[in-house]
Amino acid sequence: MLVMGITGPSGAGKGEISGILRERYGFAVIDADKVYHDLVSFPSPCLEEIKAEFGDSVLGKENAQRLSALNGITHKYVVCEIKKQITDYKEKDCDCVIDAPLLFEAHLDDECDFTVCVLADRGLRAERISHRDKISVEDALLRISSQNKDEYYSSKSDYIIHNDGSTDQLEADLTRILSDRRVIF
Repeated sequence: MLVMGITGPSGAGKGEISGILRERYGFAVIDADKVYHDLVSFPSPCLEEIKAEFGDSVLGKENAQRLSALNGITHKYVVCEIKKQITDYKEKDCDCVIDAPLLFEAHLDDECDFTVCVLADRGLRAERISHRDKISVEDALLRISSQNKDEYYSSKSDYIIHNDGSTDQLEADLTRILSDRRVIF
């Protein structure tokens, strides 16, 4: 059973790589963003703690200080749920990938056999975010500027994939890494 960590900045292509791993190689995907949204979308201890701290109006209206406090509450629930899912996949002897922009900050890399960061050109990322989230390219660039720099991810990861080219190139880079780790032969 293998646990692979995928990280990188927004719009780089973490989800695309996770999809390839699921479709082509049978990996289960643990998407940290989805775990977060699931935890705050229905009654849960996480949502109750958020409401106790902020009331009903916090979601979607955070300033930087409130966002930090919100992350302080949700972070522990997300990490706990991800670790639970990893345990479930281990019991099923199923390879899995953790798709998490905050993989290192959450220390989830400690759960991984190896980590891969996905990077892409800043302008290309802004276009992807704009299209995906239906926001302006300018707003996407503002979001990008508030995130860690590429060097943060690349200095901590075992492998780096640059997702600036074709899907064929992306799959070739991923195949190289999986071959190197002896996941495929």
